[in-house]
Amino acid sequence: MSAYLHGFGHYVPERVVTNAEIGERIGRTAEWIENASGIRERRWAAADQTAADLGVAAAEDCLRKTAGPRDSIGLVIVSSGSAAAGFPGPAAEIATRLGLATTAALDVPVASAGSVFGLALGMHLVESHGDILLVATEKMSALVEAHALDQNTAMLFGDGAGAALISPRPGRWRLLDAVLHSDGEYRADLSYDPKTGLHMNGLTVILQAARKLPGVIEEVLARQKIAAADVSAFLLHQANQNLLARVAKGLNVAQERVFTNVQRYGNTSSASMLLAASEWSAAAAPGPIVFAAFGAGFHWGAVVAS
Repeated sequence: MSAYLHGFGHYVPERVVTNAEIGERIGRTAEWIENASGIRERRWAAADQTAADLGVAAAEDCLRKTAGPRDSIGLVIVSSGSAAAGFPGPAAEIATRLGLATTAALDVPVASAGSVFGLALGMHLVESHGDILLVATEKMSALVEAHALDQNTAMLFGDGAGAALISPRPGRWRLLDAVLHSDGEYRADLSYDPKTGLHMNGLTVILQAARKLPGVIEEVLARQKIAAADVSAFLLHQANQNLLARVAKGLNVAQERVFTNVQRYGNTSSASMLLAASEWSAAAAPGPIVFAAFGAGFHWGAVVAS
C-alpha cells in the first residue's frame, strides 16, 4: 500500500528573542551570534506553555489546512526531546485534546531527528492504521534556562511545533522510500540530563552531521534512482545555517534548494524539519522532495517523496 503526504501545519510562540537579548545574557554580540550560526532571532514559549500546547496548535493548523477527517486518524505519532521528564510523554495528551479519545498515540523521544523517524514510521504504518497524524513539538527554552546559560548552546535554540498528515489515500506527495541510521558511539556528544543540563560537543556534532546527512540523502536517492540535481527542495532539520550550507555543498546543489528558516526560529530540534516543510509548502515547486535530519543518539535519516 502506498503512503501519501496530504500537508503540513506549524505553530510558533509569540515571544521573539533577538540576538541582542540573548547575547546580553551570554556575553556575545548580536553580530557574533549571527555570524556563528546564521540565526537572527528565535521564538520562546511562555512559562505556562508546554510542549503539548505547542503540538496541539500545530496539529490543529495541519488538520485545518488538509481538511483531514479526524475520525479517519488511526495513529498519532509525537516526537519531542524536550517534553517534561518522566511519563507519560505528550502523545496521549495531544491526541486527547484533539478529540481523538481512544486513538493510539506513540511517543518518539528523539531530539532533532525524531520527525524524520516519525515520518518513516508513518509511511510504513498507514496500511494497518489508516491516516496518521505526525506531530513534532519542542520547548527547548525550558532546557536552556533550567541551568546556567551556556555560551555555545543558549543562542541556538528556539521553541515551536510542526505537523504532517500521512495517509493511504492519494494526496499531494507520495512517500517513496526512507533510510534510518543510529550510532550510539557518539551518544555522549549531544545529550541532556535534567541534573547537569544540555551538553554538546559542537565540533563532533557538526563534523558528523556534515558527513552523515549528505550520505543518507544520497543513499535514499540512489535507491529510487533520483539525482540530487533533480530534487526540487531539501527540507532538513534546521540546526544552523552553517550545517545547511555544508549539506548543499556535499550534495553539489545550490544552497537555494535547501529550504531555510533557521534565521527566524533558531534550532527547534525535532520540530524544525516539519516547521520548515509547513512554510515551504505554501509555495511548493513541483518535483521530488527530500526530508532529512540528524540528532542526538546519534540518529539520522532521510525520506524521499514525489
